Amino acid sequence: MDDLGWLELACDLAALCPPSSTAFSVGAVVVGADGREVARGFSREHDPHDHAEEAALAKAARDLTGSTVYSSLEPCGHRASRPRTCAELIVASGARRVVFAWREPALFAAGRGAEILAAAGVELVEVPELAGRAREPNAHLLGK
Repeated sequence: MDDLGWLELACDLAALCPPSSTAFSVGAVVVGADGREVARGFSREHDPHDHAEEAALAKAARDLTGSTVYSSLEPCGHRASRPRTCAELIVASGARRVVFAWREPALFAAGRGAEILAAAGVELVEVPELAGRAREPNAHLLGK
């Protein structure tokens, strides 16, 4: 599967999120350097505070050096509910690429995840043609 296919899967996972009025619905897939899926997750999958990338990375339980993280939304760069942001978790995991569809709007916090990842040398690929799919499970938030 190529970047577009993995990112479409991440957008599909976002639709599985229990709705929230205080957080985005996001899906994420971790793909190893060998091109095979390692793990997937979505926001609030097991806990109301789970972020998609955090959930997927927690399931990976292996060295992710050279992996790619696909996320429907730019990984968070600010977080109130947990000590580490998704961008920090991705950097610590060893993943070297992040592919995302939609830049985080400044609805809950300033979207600084891409800045943190880029500063750490993580390659960023934004696929704006899938941003509409990433926004769909968040329509209830965007109408505010």
